[in-house]
Amino acid sequence: MVAAKVLIVDDDSNICELLRLYLEKDGYETIVANDGEQAIKKYELVNPDLILLDIMLPKLDGWQVCREIRKKSQVPIIMLTAKGETFDKILGLELGADDYVSKPFDTKEVMARVKAVLRRSMPEDASAEKVVTFDKLKINLTNYELIVNDSQIDTPPKELELIFHLASNPNRVYTRDQLLDEVWGFEYYGDSRTVDVHVKRLREKLEGASPLWSLKTVWGVGYKFELKSDNTNS
Repeated sequence: MVAAKVLIVDDDSNICELLRLYLEKDGYETIVANDGEQAIKKYELVNPDLILLDIMLPKLDGWQVCREIRKKSQVPIIMLTAKGETFDKILGLELGADDYVSKPFDTKEVMARVKAVLRRSMPEDASAEKVVTFDKLKINLTNYELIVNDSQIDTPPKELELIFHLASNPNRVYTRDQLLDEVWGFEYYGDSRTVDVHVKRLREKLEGASPLWSLKTVWGVGYKFELKSDNTNS
């Protein structure tokens, strides 16, 4: 089995070395970049399977790097943010990051997030196709494709996993905490606004596609994928 490649982007050499040691101990191949321009060049050169991306970087900051990479790819990105900086976390998710870790971080938490993201973005059982379909909507978790009105919509892995989870259980209401636990796949250290950001982005992509279903807020509880009449679901 080919080792997954992780691009570590941070201007602190000690953090890079710590992450490199833990990742390589678990069998990952690592590449290190210490500024934003270097990050984009190394991304294009090695085509990593996942990126650990610090926000405060020389030359180009993490926001700019994330924007540039999202123009070309939906590779999973985990942002490294300053502890307690909620704005940083929300902006990172808005720009297409899949997850975030606050500094100073617990290395075990970082490794759990890396494993969970890679497990979702690189399915182990390719023969078991995971697809749900409704009127003018197809969500393929095997190929990580979202098809709306016969057009493929670029969707970060976390967003696609969230809509797949909701649509696989239509009309069931999930609390934000349930979604954090079940979609993120391990005990999540974030807050419920993470779910709200992903739902907001999904609604922008799904808006007006069909009157037969919707991604609905259940006030005071959470969210559900609501079917308004009979649909095809496979």
